[in-house]
Amino acid sequence: MASLGDGEHQWLERVKSEGAVPLLDPDNCSNGWASPPGDYFMVRGPEYLTTKTKIPGGEYLLRPLGFDWIKGSTKIAEVLKNRKNRVRKAIDEEFPDGDKPFVWAFNLQLPGKDNYSAVAYFAATAQFPEGSLVDQFLNGDDGFRNSRLKLIANIVKGPWIVRKAVGEQAVCIIGRALSCKYCVEENFFEVDVDIGSSMVASAIVHLAFGYISMLTVDLAFLIEGQSESELPERLLGAIRFSDLNPACASLYEPSPYGSTDNLQSSLPTRLWKSIGQGFSQLLHPVPGAQETFLPLVQSMIMKLLSSKRAVKTQRNDESDTPGGQCLCGCRSSLI
Repeated sequence: MASLGDGEHQWLERVKSEGAVPLLDPDNCSNGWASPPGDYFMVRGPEYLTTKTKIPGGEYLLRPLGFDWIKGSTKIAEVLKNRKNRVRKAIDEEFPDGDKPFVWAFNLQLPGKDNYSAVAYFAATAQFPEGSLVDQFLNGDDGFRNSRLKLIANIVKGPWIVRKAVGEQAVCIIGRALSCKYCVEENFFEVDVDIGSSMVASAIVHLAFGYISMLTVDLAFLIEGQSESELPERLLGAIRFSDLNPACASLYEPSPYGSTDNLQSSLPTRLWKSIGQGFSQLLHPVPGAQETFLPLVQSMIMKLLSSKRAVKTQRNDESDTPGGQCLCGCRSSLI
């Protein structure tokens, strides 16, 4: 993996500004994306195992590289394997002789017939030390990754019902509740997160999608520290997107080689899609209709969330954060 020199930093800044969704200031990024300050997120501190104390996240380990809001004819997967992908194409053109920078991609596959994906890209500025937690994560197996990759989600701005459903600083070990596919190559790492693989997550995202043009969302990614030597936790990177317009999603051009993830989806996903499509239409804020539907929607979401509270995927002795239901269906109070 190459370290980024001054010229490569210029390349990084150029790629950040070339996407269809514009790069804007975190405090004013309507219909755009930004990188919020790391201190907006609370992570496990150095004495967390004994005191349960969390601290502001601080500087990111990775540099923000881009954000794509895309949709396709099938579920979008393995975007960095696709030579037509704008970030992959920029890397290949900028570094034709190899020694390419190492890029991370987090592809959140939204449930629904339109196959939307929100993809956050980050670049490593230096090699991670051998044996470090990040090195273990990159070179470990999927079981290790599923037990460690953590998401912090926060609705910065949006309707009360969405903020209530997601929770404040909701935390989730993604692989424990959602289906994740990891793709590791010489110069990139990608995780494709199938939100439709969880009924709870799917319901919450369908709710949020009805208001997506009114939402400001922060998503931070990190690797959970579970021992004293792995603390304090460090944020890999974070993304903020605001007031996205579904109609402005770019049409994704699939790789000519295809992807196994674009084949028929799992039975639970297909079943929930049929329910979710009608549910999404019900939730979409039509002028004059919110007063009628919001109490019903709130009741449906709260009942669904309550039904999952018995399924605790995290350790019961961790209770340092305010309770909230994360996008993946686990309880944020347990992380």
